[in-house]
Amino acid sequence: MFGLFKKKSEKEILQKEYEKLMNEAYKLSTTNRKASDDKTYEAEQIAKKIDALNKF
Repeated sequence: MFGLFKKKSEKEILQKEYEKLMNEAYKLSTTNRKASDDKTYEAEQIAKKIDALNKF
C-alpha cells in the first residue's frame, strides 16, 4: 500500500526493459536468428547503461 505511489528509479526501469528484450530475443531465437541477435544487442546496450548507473 505504501509503495503504491512510489516512482520507479531509472535503474529499475532499465532492468525491466532489459528483461523484456531478453525474453523477446529468446522467443525469436527459434524462428528468426537475425532479429534475435538485434534484440540481444539492444539488451546489452541497456546492460551497459545499468552498469554505468551502478558505478555512481
